[in-house]
Amino acid sequence: MKWDNYINVDKLVQRVLDDYCLGRDIDRMDVIHQPDPVEVNAIVEKLQMILFPGYYRERVYQGFNERYRLSVLIEDVIYHLQQQIAIVLRSKPELTNASQETVDNEAAVVAAEFVRQIPKLREYINTDIEAFFQGDPAAKSKDEILLCYPGLYAITLNRIAHELFLLQVPLIPRMITEEAHSRTGIDIHPGATIGKYFFIDHGTGVVVGETTEIGEHVKLYQGVTLGALSTRKGQALRGIKRHPTIGDYVTVYSGASILGGETVIGSNAVIGSNAFITGPVEPGARISVQQTTRMPDGQTVPRPGFYSQDTSKSWD
Repeated sequence: MKWDNYINVDKLVQRVLDDYCLGRDIDRMDVIHQPDPVEVNAIVEKLQMILFPGYYRERVYQGFNERYRLSVLIEDVIYHLQQQIAIVLRSKPELTNASQETVDNEAAVVAAEFVRQIPKLREYINTDIEAFFQGDPAAKSKDEILLCYPGLYAITLNRIAHELFLLQVPLIPRMITEEAHSRTGIDIHPGATIGKYFFIDHGTGVVVGETTEIGEHVKLYQGVTLGALSTRKGQALRGIKRHPTIGDYVTVYSGASILGGETVIGSNAVIGSNAFITGPVEPGARISVQQTTRMPDGQTVPRPGFYSQDTSKSWD
């Protein structure tokens, strides 16, 4: 039996059209001027060619004229980035009803300012590569790190997105970090402030919230969460620091959760696996989850606390 003998397509279409008329967020029909994810990803790929000229190249590569190659790439990035930024700037209240010329001019200024930050981006990313190499004895070369390590890919895209976030570009920074999230399982909000020499080992399941502040020479292992204590107040918490501050030379091992905007992890601290931290940790402290101990008579001694803070023990 043919499907069109017993299915009335017109009725099905009308049923869906009626559902569109309920006035919900999902029913909006005017959301047509949105940035193109494919275009944004293409811009990121071009930026990688600029950031890593010896590693990411066009299929047809001519190395005899680096100035010409770079000129073409930068012009391409500025042109397409300006177009995407002009689209999202309409979501800003002060530009919603502005002329297209005004919006285009603002987008051009922002795109040019972003490109001016490329040397800074390369400076920070170069320190990240060094941190990966020094932090992982399994790495045979920096080429391996640059071409294979998901942590470096996620950090690179986050640093790109963060610069756009600082320039108050709506939506696009989050699109960039979510591309990294979907490919690596590493979720770093573009608003997070991250210092030099940042190392994420393995990486799957790492979460870094919007208002997190991370110092220099920080190392995170898989499954670490730098998050908020509670978001039940919803939008009332926007703009308030909700995520922790991590000092310099801090190591956080797998599965640890560090939560809250008032939580400060002192420099040189080490947070053990599966620790749950919601308060300050002194500089140089070693935090470990306390396990129950089975005694010779078969009884178990309960752990004295959820975690211990030891400032004397070396885990190096």
